[in-house]
Amino acid sequence: MNAFFDTLLGNPLIALFAVIGVGLLLGNISFRGINLGSSGVLFAALALGHFGYALPAGVGTIGLVLFVYCVGIGAGGRFFSVIAREGSNLAKLALIIVASGAAIAWTAGTLLDLPVGLVAGIFAGALTSTPALAAATEGLREGGAGDVIVGYGIAYPFGVIGVVLFVQLLPKLLRVDIDKVAREADAKIDTADRVENVLVEVTNANLAGKPIAESGVATFNGVAVSRIWRDGRLEPLSYNDVFAVGQLLMLVGRSREIAIAVDYLGRRSEQRLIKDVENERRALLVTNKTVTGRTLREFAPLRNHGVVVTRITRLGLTFVPNADTRIETNDQLTTVGRPEDLNRFAEAVGHRSQGFDETDLLSLAIGLTLGIVVGLMPFGLPGTPSITLGMAGGPLFVALILGHFGRVGRIVGHIPRNTRLLLQELGLVFFLADAGVKGGGNMIETLQSYGAPLFLAGIAVTIVPMLIALPLARRWLKMNILQSLGGICGGMTSTPALGAITARTDSQMPVVSYASAYPVALIMMTVFAKLLIQLAG
Repeated sequence: MNAFFDTLLGNPLIALFAVIGVGLLLGNISFRGINLGSSGVLFAALALGHFGYALPAGVGTIGLVLFVYCVGIGAGGRFFSVIAREGSNLAKLALIIVASGAAIAWTAGTLLDLPVGLVAGIFAGALTSTPALAAATEGLREGGAGDVIVGYGIAYPFGVIGVVLFVQLLPKLLRVDIDKVAREADAKIDTADRVENVLVEVTNANLAGKPIAESGVATFNGVAVSRIWRDGRLEPLSYNDVFAVGQLLMLVGRSREIAIAVDYLGRRSEQRLIKDVENERRALLVTNKTVTGRTLREFAPLRNHGVVVTRITRLGLTFVPNADTRIETNDQLTTVGRPEDLNRFAEAVGHRSQGFDETDLLSLAIGLTLGIVVGLMPFGLPGTPSITLGMAGGPLFVALILGHFGRVGRIVGHIPRNTRLLLQELGLVFFLADAGVKGGGNMIETLQSYGAPLFLAGIAVTIVPMLIALPLARRWLKMNILQSLGGICGGMTSTPALGAITARTDSQMPVVSYASAYPVALIMMTVFAKLLIQLAG
């Protein structure tokens, strides 16, 4: 039997997919909602490498390039805009978490006299950052890459569990009722910002005969007359329609402005009418850079376009926006309005109907090629040694640029979410399998040499940044507990911890905070992983 397995696993291609399959099975094992996910492949590969098996040459590099490129495409649409906007508290919080994690890792490495690879690996594992692992491994390709993998494997399990425990136990330790916090925060958000459709009967005789499109209703911020009851059905409003006493109008807008408009026009009608829901709702993808960074209050889709944005999907998370929510590139907006208004609004936000599910393979190939070329190009200041961005930095840099601009010449900087996640996951498991096999050879020796201090260092790098970030978020950045916890989850790139919060509250605040902090933390971790290598080296 052993000879049979030796023969099978002796084939590098069979070994590759076998270790991926076993690793994913391991990653799917869940305890109290916590699992290793794709990182299970790393642990399976460490075991495979320990027994001396090998994988196809180059598979790790291919996986690394695919993975970081897709990460950059996904984050590019909001990374630069979040960084550029002055006073972005969640970007600051993410930077604090990542910088303090790197500082703790460097301190632990100095005190324990750890190799640079272990320091970088513990940093990446404690903050559960695979992009940081990729950057560190690629940066130490010629020596120490195995230590990076071992350090990551040691710190990663508590990195996952520690953040989940932190966000679950902290409210109890502080004796904070997060449901009460959510209610109070929701109360501060003016209920007048709630979107509603109201049927109004016109009773103001002074309006009779006046054009509706040029009436005072247009001056109310966030209110639009979307339909008029005519010939037994709700029809779209036309420019030539005029007011008439007893007329029924459908208003769409925020509650406060709706109330003012109703008083101006007449009274609410209790008559129930059927609306054409199918044609009044569309999902639109934001690609127009002139829209990015503007709040819904500034953009005023109701006032300027006659539509209402009811939901925003960002980074795979859907939340209900308010007037101060900023629109980001590649946001998916769920909008409600008349078909013609929706078409105009789609043009304003740069919507492309094929953008949801179309993959431009030519753009993907060119983008990857450019990323590899940039990664190989040496640069540096006069009198200093030349450096390169490598296979982690080059594709990431190019992808961030393409993701930010959406299109550069012929190259499209957008990959549909499902395709992007598939390529990202495929690249990740290829990279983890290759890295784990290479690191497994010296895993036992490393553990015997350094022992328990490695685990303690990983725990410190996970816990201390959160302990630093929490009071700063509450006192300096003036966030409530839900915003703080959501921002910490984003800064630690911990989706399981976010799930632990959202399981306990219906508030959207943690989700919004996570989605804003996550892309900044994701990119900063790759930067600090490289910086750690330079400092610790």
